Amino acid sequence: MPRAGTDAPGLLALVLGLLIALLGLAACAAPQADDRLDIGGRPAVLRVPGQFPSIQKAMDSAQSGDMVLVSPGVYRESVAIRTPRIVLRGTDRSKVVLDGEFKRINGITVTGAASVVENLTVRNYLANGLLFTGVTDKALQGAGAGGGANYDPLDTAKFPALRGFRASYVTAYDNALYGIYAFDARDGVIENSYGSGQADSGIYVGQCNPCNTIVRSNLAEHNAVGIEVTNASKDLYLLGNTIRRNRVGLTVLSNNLEALGPQHNAVFVGNTISDNNDDRSPEQADGGFGIGVGIGGGTHNRFERNRVEGNHASAFVLQDVQGYPVVGNEIKGNTVDDGQLGLVMTANRVQGNCYSGNGHGPTSPDPLPRALTACPGRDTAIPVPGRLPTIATVPPGVSFRDVPSPPAQPGKRDAAHEPARPALRLPGRVDLAAYRLPESRR
Repeated sequence: MPRAGTDAPGLLALVLGLLIALLGLAACAAPQADDRLDIGGRPAVLRVPGQFPSIQKAMDSAQSGDMVLVSPGVYRESVAIRTPRIVLRGTDRSKVVLDGEFKRINGITVTGAASVVENLTVRNYLANGLLFTGVTDKALQGAGAGGGANYDPLDTAKFPALRGFRASYVTAYDNALYGIYAFDARDGVIENSYGSGQADSGIYVGQCNPCNTIVRSNLAEHNAVGIEVTNASKDLYLLGNTIRRNRVGLTVLSNNLEALGPQHNAVFVGNTISDNNDDRSPEQADGGFGIGVGIGGGTHNRFERNRVEGNHASAFVLQDVQGYPVVGNEIKGNTVDDGQLGLVMTANRVQGNCYSGNGHGPTSPDPLPRALTACPGRDTAIPVPGRLPTIATVPPGVSFRDVPSPPAQPGKRDAAHEPARPALRLPGRVDLAAYRLPESRR
């Protein structure tokens, strides 16, 4: 029997050798800089097409906190983001293009909480360019999503709202429904984005209460409707947007096709809503044309310091719809040019609505009931409700497929190198005082 310690050095060498071999194998299998996590534990950057041939392939490999970074190219696919806290970013806003080729339903569908889409273009889809939603049933994410014949508007328990989302520097054009669509989603931001050529609206916010969402500094033009708000209520802010040259600029609606009606308590400050008489945009489903802001059954909303000009039918239209009376909207301190009707009030009661300090242009009825001319408004009957003027010839719309491609829009700086920033703790502080009355751009 060997004496104690005689073979210890040999045994130690053997053990060390095994450990080194095991560590070597582990090193071979360890994540590399562009794989899951680097040595510092930071989220991975998954590169398309450098590491993955398609955006969806990268998305299928992504884990929470990762960024999928896409280089210029045309990507003929639909993308689903189901994992939370993913950032999908293009390196060049106008050159990273997702193309539906008029045969795919949605461009990007986001159901992963706190996820982000930024600095890219989505075009030519048969429903939506970019959809943020808590509706996880694929059958409901296309044309039936968000209040259609195929959607149960009462089932909010089955599909709770998506919590956290952000769209920044996104261009969406020539899609058959909405460009950027937040439905059954809250705690979000839509900013610095662009929508044109949508057969419904460039940007849509629907079915949230509270929304806790900001829509700011976007440009919507050449759509049937520039921006649409439906059954979207509380802590919803539309700030500093430019909504021009659509058939209808902005609609604020209550309806029975979505849950959470009536719409209420949204804030609209510092927006430019001009020249919404575009005869080369897709035809609006309800035939509206030449309207700056249409409030159909919307309630207790606030409009201040907006510039509303050059809309041939009227700057503002207030009307009851689908059993929802228009109630308690304050329209004060806006600039409405005298070359258009300032307000058409088609309801037969004031019901707390008011229109004050917006200029000296004509209204319908004219004069307005005194109860409507100071804020807050007082409830009283309107003996002869107003009427929209008849436009002799409302031009037919064009197909969404035929609206010209937009010019390149400003992109995100240093997109290839800036760290990922998921949509956490949004929308942040809201400073209404920062949004002044815009200057005229006509």
